[in-house]
Amino acid sequence: MQKLFQRWCCAITLVVALLVLLGPRKVYEGLVYILRARNPLRIIEENFFACDITQKGYEKKRSKLLGAYMPHPPGKSPNSQLSFRGSQSAGYVINKSLAETCNCPSLALFVCPLGLEASMAHERRPPMAPSASRYHRRRSSGTRDERYRSDVHTEAVQAALAKHKERKMAVPMPSKRRSLVVQTSMDAYTPPDTSSGSEEEGGQGEGTPTSSQGSVSMEHWISRAIHQGSTTSSSSSSTQSGGSGAAGRLADVLAQTHVENHSAPPDVTTYTSEHPVQVARPQVSTVPRTTPKYGNAELMETGDGVPVSSRVSAKIQQLVNTLKQPRRPPLREFFVDDFEELLEVQQPDPNQPRPEGAQMVAIRGEPLGVVTNWPPSLEAALQRWGTISPKAPCLTTMDTNGKPLYVLTYGKLWSRSIKVAYNILHKLGTKQEPMVRPGDRVALVFPNNDPAAFMVAFYGCLLAEVVPVPIEVPLTRKDAGSQQIGFLLGSCGVTVALTSDACHKGLPKGPTGEIPQFKGWPKLLWFVTESKHLSKPPRDWFPHIKDANNDTAYIEYKTCKDGSVLGVTVTRIALLTHCQALTQSCGYTEAEIIVNVLDFKKDVGLWHGILTSVMNMMHVISIPYSLMKVNPLSWIQKVCQYKAKVACVKSRDMHWALVAHRDQRDINLSSLRMLVVADGSNPWSISSCDAFLNVFQSKGLRPEVICPCASSAEALTVAIRRPTDDSNQPPGRGVLSMQGLSHGVIRVDTEERLSVLTVQDVGTVMPGALMCVVRPEGVPQLCRTDEIGELCVCSIATGMSYYGLSGMTKNTFEVFPMSSSGAPISEYPFTRTGLLGFIGPGGLVFVSGKMDGLMVVSGRRHNADDIVATALAVEPMKFVYRGRIAVFSVTVLHDERIVVVAEQRPDSTEEDSFQWMSRVLQAIDSIHNVGVFCLALVPANTLPKTPLGGIHLSETKQLFLEGSLHPCNVLMCPHTCVTNLPKPRQKQPEIGPASVMVGNLVSGKRIAQASGRDLGQIEDNDQARKFLFLSEVLQWRAQTTPDHVLFTLLSSRGAVLSSLTCLQLHKRAEKIATMLMERGHLQDGDHVALVYPPGIDLIAAFYGCLYAGCVPITVRPPHPQNIATTLPTVKMIVEVSRSACVMTSQVISKLLKSKEASAAVDVRTWPPVLDTDDLPKKKPPQLYKPSNPDTLAYLDFSVSTTGMLAGVKMSHTATSAFCRSIKLQCELYPSREVAICLDPYCGLGFVLWCLCSVYSGHQSILIPPSELEVNPALWLLAVSQFRVRDTFCSYSVMELCTKGLGLQTESLKSRGLDLSRVRTCVVVAEERPRIALTQSFSKLFKDLGLHPRAVSTSFGCRVNLAICLQPHRLGKLADQGTSGPDPTTVFVDMRALRHDRVRLVERGSPHSLPLMESGKILPGVRIIIANPETKGPLGDSHLGEIWVHCAHNGSGYFTVYGDEALQSDHFNSHLSFGDTQTIWARTGYLGFLRRTELTDASGERHDALYVVGALDEAMELRGMRYHPIDIETSVIRTHKSIMECAVFPWTNLLVVVVELEGSEQEALDLVPLVTNTVLEEHYLIVGVVVVVDIGVIPINSRGEKQRMHLRDGFLADQLDPIYVAYNM
Repeated sequence: MQKLFQRWCCAITLVVALLVLLGPRKVYEGLVYILRARNPLRIIEENFFACDITQKGYEKKRSKLLGAYMPHPPGKSPNSQLSFRGSQSAGYVINKSLAETCNCPSLALFVCPLGLEASMAHERRPPMAPSASRYHRRRSSGTRDERYRSDVHTEAVQAALAKHKERKMAVPMPSKRRSLVVQTSMDAYTPPDTSSGSEEEGGQGEGTPTSSQGSVSMEHWISRAIHQGSTTSSSSSSTQSGGSGAAGRLADVLAQTHVENHSAPPDVTTYTSEHPVQVARPQVSTVPRTTPKYGNAELMETGDGVPVSSRVSAKIQQLVNTLKQPRRPPLREFFVDDFEELLEVQQPDPNQPRPEGAQMVAIRGEPLGVVTNWPPSLEAALQRWGTISPKAPCLTTMDTNGKPLYVLTYGKLWSRSIKVAYNILHKLGTKQEPMVRPGDRVALVFPNNDPAAFMVAFYGCLLAEVVPVPIEVPLTRKDAGSQQIGFLLGSCGVTVALTSDACHKGLPKGPTGEIPQFKGWPKLLWFVTESKHLSKPPRDWFPHIKDANNDTAYIEYKTCKDGSVLGVTVTRIALLTHCQALTQSCGYTEAEIIVNVLDFKKDVGLWHGILTSVMNMMHVISIPYSLMKVNPLSWIQKVCQYKAKVACVKSRDMHWALVAHRDQRDINLSSLRMLVVADGSNPWSISSCDAFLNVFQSKGLRPEVICPCASSAEALTVAIRRPTDDSNQPPGRGVLSMQGLSHGVIRVDTEERLSVLTVQDVGTVMPGALMCVVRPEGVPQLCRTDEIGELCVCSIATGMSYYGLSGMTKNTFEVFPMSSSGAPISEYPFTRTGLLGFIGPGGLVFVSGKMDGLMVVSGRRHNADDIVATALAVEPMKFVYRGRIAVFSVTVLHDERIVVVAEQRPDSTEEDSFQWMSRVLQAIDSIHNVGVFCLALVPANTLPKTPLGGIHLSETKQLFLEGSLHPCNVLMCPHTCVTNLPKPRQKQPEIGPASVMVGNLVSGKRIAQASGRDLGQIEDNDQARKFLFLSEVLQWRAQTTPDHVLFTLLSSRGAVLSSLTCLQLHKRAEKIATMLMERGHLQDGDHVALVYPPGIDLIAAFYGCLYAGCVPITVRPPHPQNIATTLPTVKMIVEVSRSACVMTSQVISKLLKSKEASAAVDVRTWPPVLDTDDLPKKKPPQLYKPSNPDTLAYLDFSVSTTGMLAGVKMSHTATSAFCRSIKLQCELYPSREVAICLDPYCGLGFVLWCLCSVYSGHQSILIPPSELEVNPALWLLAVSQFRVRDTFCSYSVMELCTKGLGLQTESLKSRGLDLSRVRTCVVVAEERPRIALTQSFSKLFKDLGLHPRAVSTSFGCRVNLAICLQPHRLGKLADQGTSGPDPTTVFVDMRALRHDRVRLVERGSPHSLPLMESGKILPGVRIIIANPETKGPLGDSHLGEIWVHCAHNGSGYFTVYGDEALQSDHFNSHLSFGDTQTIWARTGYLGFLRRTELTDASGERHDALYVVGALDEAMELRGMRYHPIDIETSVIRTHKSIMECAVFPWTNLLVVVVELEGSEQEALDLVPLVTNTVLEEHYLIVGVVVVVDIGVIPINSRGEKQRMHLRDGFLADQLDPIYVAYNM
């Protein structure tokens, strides 16, 4: 009530005051006006506060509503589309009548004077929080408001970001190791080389020494670095360019945009934040906490300094939550064939805007006036001025202090040019064979600070009638693209390079003092053009000056989008006509002074500052870039000093002047009648023009002086705005809808949307030229009036061709535009300009982008320059350098993807970087409606530069694609951008009618089944067959062949360490059996853990257990240097296997009870430990003989690749059958010697090491794999020394030899290493054969006699330790046995494989995957391929689970809990239909069978088994089955620094871990490469990329990756990664 009473009192007081001041009538009228406006206003306000409209919409609707009641200036209609601003000169608007005139109802382009009026400025004002308004004051210009229509882009970006203020960024920050988070020292910092911008970019380089604002910025950086943890964030300074005024007025809005610690955007007028923004941040606990880590995990933290331990899981969850948000657009549903996966094709949007206007009409420029005193050629002009006015100044050069260095007069230019011409023609080569003849091409190599020498050389060439090719000085290796320039010179046949004395001295020299040949360059003769080095021409020699003709005058180089360099030829008549057209357009007169900041060797700088100036006897003041770097105001000072009428600049130069102008008071620009803006067609140039005019209008600069122009190397000057004092055609600008532009359609933004592009006109068509707009792709058909297309020009004053490239010339310089009827519009050819745009009302030309910068993403066009402008508008010049941003597209998965690369300021923190990147992504998404695929930040000054200091775009792109960019921050957004992935597969239902089995066919295909030779039918003289137990075989051998050596163990030096004969092994086993009974008090069937290093003791202990009736379990001993991680596994196996005692050597016995062991496990719980180094002397009373051959012989314990520890029960029957099968397959006899380099603890490795020799009687030469780490050649030397014909190894051994001996083959050969006797080298593995490794091994040791067909593979698994084994018979040895054909390699379609289909393709086909046969099926083994889900048999074109039936299958799993379900499923499975009686064991591996054309020994066709991968490791992603090895193989190929890779899924995300060999700076290069490759080759989006050190990916003894261990380590934050990237 009290508040209400106070309000009434205030209201009454106000009314009384108004009555007194204004009188009752005026007050009454005012109240009526308020009441009439009140209701609608109230509705708008309610909508605004209910958040139904934005602040911007509210401001607009409110001003529109009040507009009807506000008084209007005379002659203004309240309903007009546009209220004009600024000067009194008449403007015009495209209204209904004008749109009708254009036959285009939708074209309504804003065209207004450049002077801008406050009413418009008010209408366009950005959303402004109340507190911002108090700082919002006008500049000293008085009548002009600082708001411009061109600021709408910055305003739009900030408004778009403000929309996100409620939504905190849900993307997890990448994690970096601290060594990568290096803060650059401020003392060591120098701003990036801002020598100039490239031909493409706007300005760059704040922080120049003359800039007071720069110093404020620097202080701010330092203070921010010092007070990093503070909760207040002071704002940094900003310049007035690029619409930073808008940013200032949005300071308060953005202060609340993110809770993260951002500096608020600056307040432009005050440069300090009067109200520090309080940011609430969670307090990080300082209490130290211990987390389980290994390695140096404590070094790892995110950029914000928070330790990363315990954050990975949370970050992944955060990422998953982010990805759950719906993305745009959703994938379409469509049928996908099993084999032909179709990428989703973007369907055209039925609602997309389409052009509606009439077909455009070609616009003709004004006639080129024929002036009587125009010279007939440029050389004639030079001759005229050189003889009539020899003292007239032609060119003044400046030193780096801004003082005049040298004045070149027309007389000197004329005389020196004649001297150069004479020397070129007569002093190079001999009289009979001159090096240069008229018409030849010569290179002009001059530095940017020596225009006088260049000008003399250029005109010397014209007089000598040779063709100059101006190029950049190849000074440093930083000059990207120098090689391409060399290719151009080579194709032009250049043999001579003209250069200046200083430049010649500065070129790199070889040891003898001569200039070396640059990479890719032809051999050149360097010729110095200084007068003192030249001979005087004879008095009677005079150059022949002809009228301009069609001979080539000069060649201008042009760098294409892909980095290649083309030479555009310009004829003499085109050169002259172009100068005449420029003279007429610009109104040039004799003796005018022109200030030129541009590169004088090409483009606008050459045309105005070297050519047209001479035609009109003008005086050029040339400003070198070295001076601009030191003093950005130098060009303005020279305009004032020389009272120059014309200046040629880029928007960057205007921007620099804005930064530095505060230091200057006595600036007067009233002499300027024309300010040529060379890059006036860029989207950011308009803001530079507006801001420059805003600041310097008070210094005498007139609005009509600013003249943007558009040009291209092919068409020379395309259009230029005319400098006029009073014009009927005021400058125009259009506010175009970005949505419309992306579809190539012009739509004026009438709804004040955020996504708009403001374009300014670049004047009208050049005199004497005809211009039209054609469609950019396909037939050059004329566009409609409201359609964006490529500008084409028909004129004498254009380039003639690309030198030496007739095909490209035809497409560019000989274009005949067609009307809709198909008829050409002109008999004369047009030239494509490479500029995209349209012709507006009044013949004004508007450029919206360049063909080179065009990126077509999902069928929509986006311009690189527009994206750059949006990125810069996010936080103008606070975080990145203006002009140091590169935007390009890369093709990934059949569509273009946008990549943004920017140089960040050196004081930026990790959090600053990440927040800036997040906001850029939001802004580009909101404004352009397109996602950024990759955003990379690189350290300052590291991007490759063009010779003028701008970014070399194609080189940057090349570095990005090669992985050599070395960014310091990367953000990938594939989930947002990639919307054309194939539709996920739908699971097929259960067995349908198509899968009915008929005979041995399923689905019309042969059932995939095969078997080895039948054991019952093999006749062999195997004496061991009569024994049921291996213990009996050993006793028999000890009696019959007591001195036959069974085992020989080698040391690391290759010497025989120990050996065992049959009798020695028997006696040793007896003693061990005695010890087990007496000391261990063990009963029949007790389990004994054998913890031995690889060797003889292990074998003796095994047979000792058999003699005692115990069940042995072989266990790998703990590693003495790594007890903490290896001992727990030993303990676990001992406990899980229920071992009654542990048998080991004395050394390991002590190790198990040591202090180090007690830290890892509880040593008190070990079962009794027996040391076999001290054995009893007596025999056991009797040797144990099992009553039943099906009882347990031993347990085979191993850890699978999925991390599962399992013990498989092997019966005596299975063991004997196993040994017999191997004996028959490999043809092993007592006379044979076999070298074994395998781990003897599980699987086939254990059987070959311990069992086969006893059964078959052959000698086994045992080589412990661990010894190869000391001596990599040990295994091969042993094979050679013992003349072994059969050898077995693992992939890890093969890899060790390949990597360790790769460069030593010659020295090994000299040591007598000979592998020619090897007939079989079998790799023992439980995985898909590694083709690349076996092939490289074969090739590497081919020179040492290894037969390429000798290397083969085997395959075994948990349920059956060996299913396939492929021994070979080579050469003459083939007669002695017929084991089978060579292993075959097939190529299958990887895409079909993901759908469990097998489709064979040709080698080299796209998406082909080579698979090698896993070996010949062992005798007695039957195989069938079954569906793992339905358990039905499959046809041979299907991928399924390999099921096996044979006598040596395991009996089941031995587990603590006796998991019977698991056991029966794996070892006791039945098919669901077909042969339902046979008991099969499931291998858990996916594969397929293929009947080959080859025949085996019995004459049957050979069935080859191909193993594809483990079922447990296969990843179900997007409804398809992926095998980690395929993705890993692709990833390893992407970059030379990736040594190893492992992938695993986590919550439907694919995590890729790569091991980096090389500097940590390369870590971030890998993120985009890995993401791109996996997308391209596997149609998968990588969720997380983890870069780690070498050796982090765990690998087991068989050389297999332990991916699940890796996953657990990653989620527990134990990997200490170098970098973790979370892809959005």
